[in-house]
Amino acid sequence: MDVGIINPFLEATLDVTNSMAQLTAVIGAPALKHGKIAQGEVTGYIELNGPLYIGSLAISFSKAALLLIYERMLGENLSELDDSTVDLVGEITNMVCGGAKRRLAEKGYQFSLSRPKLLTGQQHEIQHQGPGPVITLPLRLGDGEMFIEVCLNH
Repeated sequence: MDVGIINPFLEATLDVTNSMAQLTAVIGAPALKHGKIAQGEVTGYIELNGPLYIGSLAISFSKAALLLIYERMLGENLSELDDSTVDLVGEITNMVCGGAKRRLAEKGYQFSLSRPKLLTGQQHEIQHQGPGPVITLPLRLGDGEMFIEVCLNH
């Protein structure tokens, strides 16, 4: 998979966590994902369709990372995930995809984006669009992690 396509998703995620939650994420090593089980407890999922590629993006949040982001963005300290934290994942996913779409358009890539689907629960599955490989980028935020998953197919 072309790094030029993955980097805009990473850059957009870092922009959102930094500007909206005043958090600096520590980027882990990218890896090829095996299986469909999410690494977080709440995931925002969007399908990407364009003339050259079809694919999908998932952003999966651990409980600790999501509660930290929620506190930083909304000023409210929660101890458990609830509907408002799940809604926040949808908003973050939209912001990341919008930022990535803009960056990709500047490089000549065109995509249309679906509305985010929200997946919750321990061990939930992410069904990426297409048969291609899924690249996972882990990001550490405080004591929690979030995971960007990108799958793009020609």
